[in-house]
Amino acid sequence: MNCHINPKRVLGSIDPKIYGHFLEHFHRQIYGGVFDPTSPFADDDGLRTDVIEALRAIRVPILRWPGGCFVSSYNWKKAVGPVRTPVYDKAWRVEDPNTFGTDEFIRLCRKIGCEPYICTNAGTGTAEEMSDWVEYCNLEHEGEYARLRIANGHPEPYNVKYWSIGNENYGFWEIGAKKSGEWSHFVTESAKMMRHVDPGLQLSAASLDDPDWNLKLLQQAGDQLRWLSIHDYWDTIHEVYKPASYEGAMGLTALLDSKIRKIRGTLTMLGLADRIKIAFDEWNLRSWHHPNIHRNLEAGTSRELYVTPRDRNDTNSTYTTADSVFAACFLNTCIRNCDMVKMANFAPAVNTTGVLFTHANGIVRRSTYYVFLLLANLMGNQAVDLWTEDAPVETINGTQIPLLDLTAAMRTRDGALTISAANKHDCLPQELVLQLGCHEGTRAVLHCVTGESRDAYNDIDREQVSIHTQALPMERGTLRLTLPPHSANLIEILCD
Repeated sequence: MNCHINPKRVLGSIDPKIYGHFLEHFHRQIYGGVFDPTSPFADDDGLRTDVIEALRAIRVPILRWPGGCFVSSYNWKKAVGPVRTPVYDKAWRVEDPNTFGTDEFIRLCRKIGCEPYICTNAGTGTAEEMSDWVEYCNLEHEGEYARLRIANGHPEPYNVKYWSIGNENYGFWEIGAKKSGEWSHFVTESAKMMRHVDPGLQLSAASLDDPDWNLKLLQQAGDQLRWLSIHDYWDTIHEVYKPASYEGAMGLTALLDSKIRKIRGTLTMLGLADRIKIAFDEWNLRSWHHPNIHRNLEAGTSRELYVTPRDRNDTNSTYTTADSVFAACFLNTCIRNCDMVKMANFAPAVNTTGVLFTHANGIVRRSTYYVFLLLANLMGNQAVDLWTEDAPVETINGTQIPLLDLTAAMRTRDGALTISAANKHDCLPQELVLQLGCHEGTRAVLHCVTGESRDAYNDIDREQVSIHTQALPMERGTLRLTLPPHSANLIEILCD
């Protein structure tokens, strides 16, 4: 396939926040994940240093917390200070000890070197509780809750800039779900109180690709918001644990930009596209397995029926090259829409379906980890124009799927041209000819995330998926290369 690149035609800036991540109080993401005081890897704050180092390596820019469905009955005030009150988490039907709260989350973010992004309780919570949380985090010394933070040993304000009002409050599964008219009014009043505490906040609100929901929300609360928060998990295995095959996962890539296109249209129609951006702040190929919680509740009468099955999320053999190729395609979608998508948060960072899996003796870097390692570190920051000729396609489930997914960007710090290229074919390499236009590159490097088979995966006793790097010969202005099957690739065109 021929691919033409015009490095002088800049399409927009790629916000590094698209490489963000997410943590929820679900199963082993927090306790036994990032926070485990009993682990030999724990520091003095109970945070796992091996996890922190791995997240620093992929340059996590922003971390969303504490939920997710968990947040819709969360009382942040019971999880600060020297005395913590355990609570029964009504979303996931387990007890949470509340030993990891706001102060621990901020400490984790500081050690990772990322921005904290706090999602508030818009289920059972109130606008006052949200604004009290902002007070605790951001006011210097005024008010009850700023003084509480100081009394808890944190004299300096945390200055949390990014806040989300609610999580999926449109859904029947969410505690405190609301109708569209209720939601727009609730968001307006919540945002008003939060911004009265700190006018510099960047607020998002739970949204979806439904015109009625978004029109009411934006018409009433649009002047208070800077983001619309959307979510998607394409391989839905929450009730029945039957992960999609490699072909099935590749077929799902055809749906990646559906919500983005619809929300772009709504924002453009209302004249808000320049000010309000998309935060795709929960995404993953595979949903989390949690049967008998949102549906068939009467079937979940014992922990063996609704808690124990969650262990299946930590089956590392599930997360194959299908997951890494899908992740590359999603991030390419964000890059193609870089004028609109300015934040995305892989869900989650640790355990469940995350990029990392923790165990007693260390961590496993799953296949998706290496995609973030490549793109967050090496992909350019200015998206540039790219078009193709004779693009190969394959029909999956009745839909024609392009076999190659490509984006290009300039890295302004050193003038390198970078290309993110995913080959979705399960067994065949794909020939690619890059016509580099006016770029004066003299040498090329290919970084490839793949494994020996499409079903390769990483686990405690194996690493079948990793990064392979090689120099490529190139002619002036042209690069010919072969992309291995089931691979996510980053190509650097460098200038001496």
